[in-house]
Amino acid sequence: MNPAIVIPSYWAQDPSQPGVYDHATAIDEPLPELARCLDSLDDVRGVIRVIVLLVAPPEAEASARARVRAIVRDHPDLNPLVIGSREARLIAGRIETVCPSFSGEVVSLRGYGAIRNMGLAACAMLGHDVAVFMDDDEVALSPDFLVDAVYGLGRLTRQDLKILAKTGHFVDANDSHLADVSKPRFWERWWSKRREFNEWMAGALEGPRIKRSNYACGGCMAVHAAAFSRVPFDPWITRGEDLDYLLNLRMSGLEMWFDRQWYVRHLPPATPDAPNRFLQDGYRWIYERAKLAFCARRPSLRRVTAESLLPYPGKWLTSELDARISRTAFARAIAGPNRGAYLRVWRKGRADAYAYAQANDENYARLLSFWPSVMDEIWDDEALAAAVLEMSGKGTVPSPHEPAVKGVDA
Repeated sequence: MNPAIVIPSYWAQDPSQPGVYDHATAIDEPLPELARCLDSLDDVRGVIRVIVLLVAPPEAEASARARVRAIVRDHPDLNPLVIGSREARLIAGRIETVCPSFSGEVVSLRGYGAIRNMGLAACAMLGHDVAVFMDDDEVALSPDFLVDAVYGLGRLTRQDLKILAKTGHFVDANDSHLADVSKPRFWERWWSKRREFNEWMAGALEGPRIKRSNYACGGCMAVHAAAFSRVPFDPWITRGEDLDYLLNLRMSGLEMWFDRQWYVRHLPPATPDAPNRFLQDGYRWIYERAKLAFCARRPSLRRVTAESLLPYPGKWLTSELDARISRTAFARAIAGPNRGAYLRVWRKGRADAYAYAQANDENYARLLSFWPSVMDEIWDDEALAAAVLEMSGKGTVPSPHEPAVKGVDA
């Protein structure tokens, strides 16, 4: 197999400002998370290429690119490729020639799902048949990180189902595989997913190494080209694009598989309470439920039910969601921090989220119909790859090489 490690890296002048992505790194951060992540990958065997997706607002991109280029220069053995807005425009422009009639940024460096699709497009362009996603606030814990990443890919289960996408998980700074539930606050009563998640994870960590998953960790995920050439990430999801990808695979007749022996350490920076993040979560779940309902009526797609996703995340896809959003927004508006912002969510934000879901619930089904053509058109595209590599300062396209990680040919 010929895997590439894909790392979205988010940067900003002031990460605390509303609208900035989760866990964005400050331009002047002395010890950026990306450097720590790449340090850990220096010890990993069989790394062929690391693709860093540089996400930054226009006014900060030049400074962010300078920081990222300085970081990757310290890791030449990882064969790093930085894709910023200039390189992204080349790739998106090539894709637009394949499907010029589709509106919206389905492959770009804006929006969690579209950013992931940029990683898939880069892998396809360079002929990498496995995309291994990490987040820059994580570190690999073993030299066998890539061996574990491709373990089982392409193999058949006992039920004759091919494993084409798999997720690992993460441990925190205290080596715990489970979410912390020690300090609940009353206004989190209806919104916390931690107990439901822990119920699922506790069972998943026992038994066979690989099993069908109800969970997806975007920072520890491997997707074979046989899957990502058919199923893209959803550009219209506001958050949780990794779990959403699991649902997209299932709609398409594929599955996400959980590997209990493959994990990373997650070391996120401290993040304050953010009303905008809660609002994005509301948009996410309302849109997710509407999309699944629309796609369930499409004869070409498999119906995904909330019952099949219990104990997590099934309850978030039922009518129970509406009360969860309303009660949480109201409770935070009267007792939590940022009360005015949560009151605005309760008064207007919820209605806007329902309108967004209604306006966009059909989009992903349309994207599914033309995505295979996009991947086929740009697969191993030497001209496009040469232009992107030259623009990023990497020179010409490297000659074909033998797979550096042994696996099963799919």
